[in-house]
Amino acid sequence: MPRPLGELEDAVMTRVWKWNRPVTVREVLEDLQQERSIAYTTVMTVLDNLHQKGWVRREAEGRAYRYEAVSTRPAYAAALMNDAWSQSDNPAAALVAFFGMMSDEQRQALRDAVRIVQGPERSDREDREAPQEENPGSVTDAGGR
Repeated sequence: MPRPLGELEDAVMTRVWKWNRPVTVREVLEDLQQERSIAYTTVMTVLDNLHQKGWVRREAEGRAYRYEAVSTRPAYAAALMNDAWSQSDNPAAALVAFFGMMSDEQRQALRDAVRIVQGPERSDREDREAPQEENPGSVTDAGGR
């Protein structure tokens, strides 16, 4: 896993990921200049560094390049989480602490992600095997839940 992106690298990659298409140095520069004073050569150097690190691919267009992300921001975030988790001497405790920091919305996103990874067949089987609450007056949805 490459090292985490620096602040300016992240600002550039945020635009590349958001636009989700090949971009020029000039496009990134003009957008960044709305937030900060920055030189064309600085943006060009950052994009070249990102290319050397494998974060973007580039294709020549005349005398310039168009840059495109090699992977997505979610994949980058996942790699950072995996790297941090793998450095723990107690991965289970690290996960418990991480889950404890999550908001309700984040925990629901985690549940949804686990269902996606497990696939519908496994999720359905686990739902059938899960102990049912004894509440004969409860209303269930079409899936029996």
